[in-house]
Amino acid sequence: MFELDLRSRQPIYEQLVDKLKELIINEVLGADEQLPSVRTLAQQLTINPNTIQKAYRELELQGYIYSVKGKGSFVNPSNETINTEKIAKVKKELIKLLSEALYLGVPVSELFTIITELDTSIQGGK
Repeated sequence: MFELDLRSRQPIYEQLVDKLKELIINEVLGADEQLPSVRTLAQQLTINPNTIQKAYRELELQGYIYSVKGKGSFVNPSNETINTEKIAKVKKELIKLLSEALYLGVPVSELFTIITELDTSIQGGK
């Protein structure tokens, strides 16, 4: 499925959250698709099941997945993951990064190109 960097300073559960988010955003994991069980994923990645559980809990708090008792964890349909507070936070971070890029001399046309390429790659999955 993916690999984690065990030597990274970033905690393993955060790496796992980031990787799963990436798979969900790029629609590699579709809406209502079941995620691997905690035990299965822990065995595949050879990490502690509590780490997997922590990552799944974090993804659920962020609205990317939902759990069904006795059944497992599933990918939340994208329209349910829209969160105005989260969007506002992302916009604020984006403004900060774009301001820094412009200050450092990155041309506006290059920023447009990056956004267009990103949009094309994400839309390509749909």
